[in-house]
Amino acid sequence: MAAMSAVVFGLSWWLGLYLLARDPRKPVLVLAALGLTGFAVVVALDALRTTGGVYTELLSRLEVYLVIVPGVAWFAVLLEMSRPSDTWRSRLGEIVAIGAVAGGAFVGATLAGTVSGPLRLGHWVMFCVISVATLAAMVVAARRQRRPRRVLRVAVVATLFFALGNAILVIPLGLVPSWLALASTGIDVLLLGVAVALWDAFDEGQALRADMLRSFIGTVVVATLFGGQALIGLAVTDAHTALSVLLFTSLAIAISINVLADPLAGVLDRLAFSQSPDLRADRAALRDAEAALPLRSAGPLDDVSDETFVRLTRRALGHYGDLSKLVASPLTALPAVDERLAARGAPDQPLERANELKALLADRIAALKPRDGGDFGTTEQWRHYNSLYFPYVVGVRAYAQNATAAGLDPVARQAWQWFVTEVPQRSLHNWQNAAARVIAADLRGGLVTV
Repeated sequence: MAAMSAVVFGLSWWLGLYLLARDPRKPVLVLAALGLTGFAVVVALDALRTTGGVYTELLSRLEVYLVIVPGVAWFAVLLEMSRPSDTWRSRLGEIVAIGAVAGGAFVGATLAGTVSGPLRLGHWVMFCVISVATLAAMVVAARRQRRPRRVLRVAVVATLFFALGNAILVIPLGLVPSWLALASTGIDVLLLGVAVALWDAFDEGQALRADMLRSFIGTVVVATLFGGQALIGLAVTDAHTALSVLLFTSLAIAISINVLADPLAGVLDRLAFSQSPDLRADRAALRDAEAALPLRSAGPLDDVSDETFVRLTRRALGHYGDLSKLVASPLTALPAVDERLAARGAPDQPLERANELKALLADRIAALKPRDGGDFGTTEQWRHYNSLYFPYVVGVRAYAQNATAAGLDPVARQAWQWFVTEVPQRSLHNWQNAAARVIAADLRGGLVTV
C-alpha cells in the first residue's frame, strides 16, 4: 500500500508542478496545479493516517478539510476554461461561485468532523456540493464552446475532474479496496494532467510530447533514487510512521528540484551573481531558450487553418517581449523569418529566429500606423496600431494593478492616459484581436506565395 500511495503521490505532485512551471501567470494552470498538488498531499496524509500512529485522529480531522481543496480547485479550472470574456464582471462572478462551492464543502467537512467512516451527513454534503458544482460547470463550459471538438475536450476533462473530485472523498471511507481506489485514481490523475497540458499546449501552438517525456523520465529517476530507500526501510523495519513521513517528504523535495530546476537556478544566480546583472540576464536567456526548444514542433505551419494561424499570431504578439516564448512559437518557421536571416547572414539558430520574428512583428505593427503624420491619435483609424504598439512594443501597462506612467516618454504618457480614462479593457482586448487578424492575414499571404 505504501508503494501504491507513493506512486500516486509522485505522479500527482509531478504533474501539478509541471503545469505550474509551464506558465505560473495562467490561472488555468495555477488552479489545476493547486488541485493536483492538493490531491497529492491528501494521498500522503491518508497513507500516514492509516499507519496507526499517535496522530491518527489529528490527521483525520485535518484531512477532512484538505480533501475539499482539489475539488474546489478543479471546479475553478472549469469556470476559467469556459469564461467567455476577461472582464472584472466575469471574474467577480467566478469568484462568487468558487466561494459558494468552497463554503458549502467547508460546511460539509465541519459536519463530518473526520475523513474516516462511517458515512455521515457531512460526507454526503461534501459529495453533493462537489458533484453538482462540477456537473454544472461542465454543462456551462460545453454550451459556451461553439465547435464540437472543443465540446468533446471539455467534456473529457470535466469528467476527469468529476471522478477525481469524488474519488478523493471516497478513498478514506474504505468503501472500496484501497489498492483499487489508488490504482484507478492514479490513472485518472495522469489523464487529467496530460489533458490540461495538451489544452495549454494547443492554446500556445506548442508541441508537448518531448518536453513532458523528458520531465517524466527525470522525475521517475529521482523518485526511484530517493523514494526507493524509504520503501526498503518500510519493508524491513517497524518504524512505519517515521519512514512514511520520510518517504513523502523525500519524494516531494526531489521531484520539486527536478521540475523547478530552471527557476531554482535563477534564484541561485541572483544570490551568486548579485553584482553582475548582465551575466544573470544572459544565463536566464540561455535557460529560457533551452527550455523552449522541446516545445517546438517539426513543420509547425503545415496544414494550419486560418483560424489557428490567427490564434498563433495573437499569441506571438502577446509574447512580444518574451523571447523564451517566441522561441517556441510556430511562427519562427515563417518564410519571412528565413529571408530575414539570410539577408543579414545570421546563423539559423532558435534565438536568432525568435529575434527575427520579434522584428517581423514590430514591422507589421508599425505598418498599422496611420500615415497622416504625428505619433499618436485617438481616432478609429489609430485603434489597431495603438492597441498593439503601446502595450507590447513600448510596454504601457495601463490596467495593471498600481500601474503609473512613470518612466514613459511624452507620447507613451499620452497613450497611457487615454487607455486609463477612455478605453475599457474589454475594448482594448477586442481591438488587439482585430489587429492580430490583420497581421495574420498579411503573414499568411507571405506564407502562401512562397
